[in-house]
Amino acid sequence: MTETNQKKRVLSLDLARGSMLLLIILAHVPLFLYTIEPGVITKVAPANALEKTVNFLMELIVDNRARPLFAVLFGYGLVMIYRKQSERKGENEAKRIIRRRCWYLILFGAILAGIAGGQDILMTYGIAGLILAGSLKKTNDKIMKRIVISVIICLIYLPVLWGGVLTGIGDYGLPTAYTGNETYFGNLAGQLISIPIVPLFTHLFFPIIPSVYMGIWMGNKELLIQPDEHARLLKRLTVWGLVLSAAGAIPLALINDFWFPGLFTAGFIYGLHMMTGLAAGFGYAGVFALAGMAVQHRGKIIGSIAATGKRSLTFFILQECLIVITMSPVAFNLGAHLNITTAVILAAVIWIATLVIANIMEKRQMAGPLEKLMRTLTYSVQK
Repeated sequence: MTETNQKKRVLSLDLARGSMLLLIILAHVPLFLYTIEPGVITKVAPANALEKTVNFLMELIVDNRARPLFAVLFGYGLVMIYRKQSERKGENEAKRIIRRRCWYLILFGAILAGIAGGQDILMTYGIAGLILAGSLKKTNDKIMKRIVISVIICLIYLPVLWGGVLTGIGDYGLPTAYTGNETYFGNLAGQLISIPIVPLFTHLFFPIIPSVYMGIWMGNKELLIQPDEHARLLKRLTVWGLVLSAAGAIPLALINDFWFPGLFTAGFIYGLHMMTGLAAGFGYAGVFALAGMAVQHRGKIIGSIAATGKRSLTFFILQECLIVITMSPVAFNLGAHLNITTAVILAAVIWIATLVIANIMEKRQMAGPLEKLMRTLTYSVQK
C-alpha cells in the first residue's frame, strides 16, 4: 500500500472527526439560551426571519444528525482497535482492551458531566461499547441484521415515547435547564447525582445502538480507510443517506412556524426526525470518505480540521468546557444575552479556535493530552 493511499485513509477518518466537533458544538449551544422562550424541542423561539432560517438549517443538518455521525465513527473505531489487537494479542484480549477503553471513556464522561457540567456523549458511547464489544467478531451479514432489528425496535417505540413526552410537558419545547441564579458549587451536587442517570436516559430516548452498529458495519468494510476501493458504495450511501436525512428533517422544521399540530403529533414527528437522522450517519461519513479520497494536497484548513480530528477526545472536552464557561450562569453567562444567531457564531468561533490550537500541535508533533492519557490507561497493564 502506497504512502499516498495511507494518507488518504487517515485523512478521511480525521476529517470526519474534526468536522463532527463543529456539528456537536452547534447542537449544544442552543441548550444554554435560557432567557428566550422555548421553541420546538431543544430549539428556542426565533425572533426574526434570519433566526427562523438558522433554526431550519440546524434541524436540517445538525440536530439528531451530529449524534449518529459520532456513533458511526465510534463504532468504526471499535473495529479498528479490535482488528489491530486481535492480530497482536488474540480476540479475547482485544475485547478486554476495548472494554477497558470504554470504562475509561465512561470515566472521562463522568468527569466532564459531573465536574465540568458539560453535555455527555462519552459515557453514552462507552456504555454502547461495553454492550457491543461481543459483536465485533460477527460477520457483516449478522451486523446488518442487528442494524435492521434495532432500527425497527426504535422506530416502534421512540416516536410514541416522544409524543408522550411533549403531551406531558404541555408544550412543543423542552423546559430550559437554567434560571440565571445557578452557581458552580450549587450545581455540583446535582451534576454528580445525575452521572449514572444521564447516559441511561440517552440510551432510552435516542437510537444510540443502531448507529454504533452502523459504524461497525462500515468498519468491517473499511469504507473510510480504503475509500478508493468502495467509491461506488460510498456514493450511494452519501446520496441516499443525506436525502433521507433531509426529507425526515423537514416536517419538524415546519412545526411552530408553518404547521401547528397537536403535542403528541409534534413529539411523534420528533421521533421520526431522529430516526431519519440515522441516515445522516452514513451520509456524512460517506461525504468525508469521498473528500479524503479527492484531496490531493492538505491546505491549512483541511490540515487543521484533520489535526483536530486526530485529537478529537481532547478537543471535544475542551469545547464542552468552553461552552459552559462562556454561556452558563456559573461563569460568563452569555447564554442570558446571546440570541440564536450570535450563539451559532460563538460556537463557530470556539471550533475555529480549536483548529488553530490543533494546527500548532500538529506542527510541533504534539499528541492530544487526553488521547495520550487514554492510551496510557488502556494499555498500561499490557506487557
